Amino acid sequence: MPPSQDNSTEDVAGKGEPDRVIKKYPNRRLYDTETSTYITLTEVRELVMDSAHFVVRDAKTNEDLTRSILLQIILEEESGGAPMFTEAVLANIIRFYGNAMQGFMGAYLEKNVQSFMDLQVKMAEQSKGLSPEMWAQFMNAQSPMMQGMMGTYVEQSKGVFTQMQEQMQKQSEQMLAALGLKR
Repeated sequence: MPPSQDNSTEDVAGKGEPDRVIKKYPNRRLYDTETSTYITLTEVRELVMDSAHFVVRDAKTNEDLTRSILLQIILEEESGGAPMFTEAVLANIIRFYGNAMQGFMGAYLEKNVQSFMDLQVKMAEQSKGLSPEMWAQFMNAQSPMMQGMMGTYVEQSKGVFTQMQEQMQKQSEQMLAALGLKR
């Protein structure tokens, strides 16, 4: 018999909208409390693709399992055909765990991925109604429109990197001062 509807939701995304709650049971099944049905990992991926706000909770402990489910989806995507990350990229990401730079790297990646997503949305908006020939011209790296959008992305990326460098410098100065090594 399916679990009862759970109306207790949180705003994990910080958008003021209630989250869809998906419960994970010990038998590894996922239960969508909004639709009152069991769903697969593929259907959770579809929620992500649809930008749905949801949280995955352990049915017994109520622990937030969203990150582990998202990582599981990434693992399946990476294993399935055309991986996004090379082994070198994955190894470098692993090297940042436990490193003093871990927090900076996470923030840097997050801001850059968001900038890239914003660029993708902008490109989609500007390309509506284009013929295949016009799309080819639009995507040409030499086109002024493409150069402008990529320039914006590069500038945002440089800004994030500069912020990260400034934060590292401040933290280094604070650490040296705390150790009495700064004049």
